[in-house]
Amino acid sequence: MIQEENTNKLLLVDGMALLFRAFFANSYGGSVRRTSAGVPVNAIYGFVKYFMDAVQKFEPTHVVCCWDMGSTTFRTTQYEGYKANRPSAPEDLIPQFDLVKEVVESFGVPNVGLAGYEADDCIGTLAKRHSSEAHVYVLSGDHDLLQLVDDRITVVIMKKGQGNYAVYTPEFLHEERQLTPEQIICVKGLMGDTSDNYPGVKGIGEKTAYKLVQEHGSVSGILENLDRLSKTIRAKIEADIEMLHMSRDLATIRCDVPIEIEFTSCGWQVNRAQVMNKFEELEFKSLMALIS
Repeated sequence: MIQEENTNKLLLVDGMALLFRAFFANSYGGSVRRTSAGVPVNAIYGFVKYFMDAVQKFEPTHVVCCWDMGSTTFRTTQYEGYKANRPSAPEDLIPQFDLVKEVVESFGVPNVGLAGYEADDCIGTLAKRHSSEAHVYVLSGDHDLLQLVDDRITVVIMKKGQGNYAVYTPEFLHEERQLTPEQIICVKGLMGDTSDNYPGVKGIGEKTAYKLVQEHGSVSGILENLDRLSKTIRAKIEADIEMLHMSRDLATIRCDVPIEIEFTSCGWQVNRAQVMNKFEELEFKSLMALIS
């Protein structure tokens, strides 16, 4: 994880992952932080704390924040049930969606997103494209992003409590799960994802999915060796073969999204006065000490 001095480090932030985590961490007991004008800002407040903690920990030279741009994407076109189980955003969170982007802009950090794609796809595209000129750190709480891990891309998963991270390199991923990044997609294809609401193969859970992928290498390897599986497992896969392929495709992060950033435009150079003005507007007096 430690890079040589003067090596570029690009931090790609999964904006919605941080914002939702911050909202629920800062609205316990039904109390929501508001400005004197009554504008809810609890999620933004927590977002800034998470964001600054990661910047201090990983010391990036460049930073970009990626966002989902609405619930309709190519995945919902492909599978109507995709994320259909998600509840609407809490009422107090809605006005914070635009405001948090203003805060990100005040740090001089580009906000990136494209209608029809998820933030994960934007992150994947930028990570692969810029990993030749910087070591990339992806900050999120979403384990789907582990499929992006390679020698130049480290995925940082936020754990419970500010400042706690699981830092995934290819070595750590293999040590923890005995999987390669590509195999993460195969596991999701088999077991589905209750959070994203796609089923995978009915009757195959996490434990069996891991075992099958570890033994046969991939979904393709499993299908080539159906005759070696137990009758029960084979029957489940054969009965749900189309959904297996669809689930695997839904789980695959696209790394060819038509977005571009000028690498030099996302250098981490904070204009302290600009950030302070935004903090004053949102009445974040206690966060001002974070901006040195």
